[in-house]
Amino acid sequence: MGIATATTISLYGALGHVIDVQADVAAGAPGFTMVGRPDQSLREAFDRCKSAVINSHFGWPATKRVTVLLSPADLTKRGPHFDLSIAVAILAADGQIAPEALAATAFIGELTLEGGLRCVPGVLPMVLSAADRGVRHVFVPEPQAAEAAMVPGMAVFGMRSLGQVVAELNGDEVPVAAAVAPVSGGRFLGWRGDARLGEVDLADLHGMPDAKFAVEVAAAGGHHLLLTGPKGAGKTSLAERIPTLLPELTPEESLEITALCSLAGDLDPGEGLIRRPPYAAPHHDASKTSIIGGGSGQVRPGEVSRCHAGVLFLDEFALFRHDIIEALRQPLESGDVTIARRDESVTLPARTLLVLASNPCPCGNYGVRGGRSQCSCRVQQVRAYRAKLAGPLVDRIDITRALLPLRPHEREVDRSETSAQVRARVHAARERQTARYRDCGWRLNAHVAAPALRERWPLPDDAARVLDTAQYSGALSGRGAVRVHRLAWTLADLRAVREGSDVVPGVDEVDLALRLRTGDPLPLRQLGSGDDAVAHEASA
Repeated sequence: MGIATATTISLYGALGHVIDVQADVAAGAPGFTMVGRPDQSLREAFDRCKSAVINSHFGWPATKRVTVLLSPADLTKRGPHFDLSIAVAILAADGQIAPEALAATAFIGELTLEGGLRCVPGVLPMVLSAADRGVRHVFVPEPQAAEAAMVPGMAVFGMRSLGQVVAELNGDEVPVAAAVAPVSGGRFLGWRGDARLGEVDLADLHGMPDAKFAVEVAAAGGHHLLLTGPKGAGKTSLAERIPTLLPELTPEESLEITALCSLAGDLDPGEGLIRRPPYAAPHHDASKTSIIGGGSGQVRPGEVSRCHAGVLFLDEFALFRHDIIEALRQPLESGDVTIARRDESVTLPARTLLVLASNPCPCGNYGVRGGRSQCSCRVQQVRAYRAKLAGPLVDRIDITRALLPLRPHEREVDRSETSAQVRARVHAARERQTARYRDCGWRLNAHVAAPALRERWPLPDDAARVLDTAQYSGALSGRGAVRVHRLAWTLADLRAVREGSDVVPGVDEVDLALRLRTGDPLPLRQLGSGDDAVAHEASA
């Protein structure tokens, strides 16, 4: 009898805290006490652990006083994944496991009354946090062993029951146990997912050379994009093809996205690391919690975090609720989102490429060229509808493009590049950015902080004068000038890829960046952009 300590992890958003589960089994009045701010679901662990220990044919210290401390005591603890660490700590304190066998080892898993293990969400971020704090061994439910093994240098034990865990710790022969039930959730829409990306291609879209160039620039530098125009102009079709322009995720991004999906409970244990950039297009009636994150109990990532390093498409943007539009301002500016509550403040990554699409009026026909339905909206309706496209959120958008439905003769021009061709340029441009910011921690031009941009990667004097003139004339805000500066670097990267030489942004790149920012027509023929320039000339 004595004190033993097992280790587990408690998640607060994307931040994991190592929790020491100390168990004291001592003589005295029989009873069980758990301290250290456990929530209701964790208080129920006593009944689960007691039944699991007894049904696994171990001795439960029923005639002794059992005290369990969850340390540090100032953090709120929640979730059934504490079960395994509590049971192991009690057995070690009761002398049924050698206490030294628990050193540098984390235990994650929910227990059934029969002593079996069940899967829990968030295993990958838990193991990542444990590895950062010196833990070298981890016990997890068997179906989630591959998920935990994604963390380099971690020895993972995938177990089926408490009996197997105790046998492994004591060096005994591991008994046979029933297989662990898979995660409770599962996809039933098999036609969705990464396989759908092969069904769309940029070459499917006729015309729109300036809009296609804009999405290439957005994909290359991670710049936010606003598409406006009447219904049928191709806004949604263009946005759906942006993920096909993005290269595979880097190893760091893969681990981040997989960890966020694990935290949200959306990770299929058989999938492994997520390699493709995520994409989501929530309906305009979605709640703030589903878009930004939150929920009762443990904070869950919203779509803006689950599309980290990917694309979040908000179609019919003007119809989204005002509180969602306001809440998006923080992640667009800082690249993360903070959800504050009474007892905790959770910060999650949210560096998504945001694509907004909106009609010019509620009916969607305002400004349509002849031969189609005319706009039936009142002037007040059009003004109120457009007011949402002129606020602080839109000032954080880098690129604006206005689309119009194609005319018959424009559809005859079919010289568009494929997504694979554009993706190769995007990948090469991103590699240049990775090399440029290698010592800074940023990945793309859109992520660079304004002070560092001005100090370390300034514009040449003649290009800087063009940008200053636009700002001082009132055409750009200070935030807009920074975003034009970033866009100019992305345009220089794409030009360097095309020409095969090192290029820094000059007057031409700043002028083009200003046009992308304000929505003015693009001089594509001056860019030498291949087939798109030919298409643009033919449609002029």
